[in-house]
Amino acid sequence: MEFYRFDKETGRRISKYDSDFLMSQIIQTTQGAHIGCMYLEADGIIGYHQAVSPQILLIIAGEGEVRGGDNEYFQVKAGDAVFWQKDEWHETKTTNGLTGIVIESEGMKPSSFMTGSLNIPRSCD
Repeated sequence: MEFYRFDKETGRRISKYDSDFLMSQIIQTTQGAHIGCMYLEADGIIGYHQAVSPQILLIIAGEGEVRGGDNEYFQVKAGDAVFWQKDEWHETKTTNGLTGIVIESEGMKPSSFMTGSLNIPRSCD
């Protein structure tokens, strides 16, 4: 399990074509991708299972907890991204609600595009 950030603070200012905005790069795939939006309501859970392909979860609203195969939970919030390798066991849950975008594709390497890798994940007590 790897942690990244894609919040405003990790963005790069774009001014080309008279533009004025920030962009945080996320991923480039070399193969087809499945992209979905998941809405977890209060006390929602994406149950403990193995990833069928490499996948990255982008938290866009709310907060929750994730765990990998070691059963240690880590807090995540809007602007955080979590990457799991193919076959890696994982789970996502929330108390108050969470919205996330998931991208699943072979050959993804988020460290090539995403900045602000979290140095120390926020472990849940």
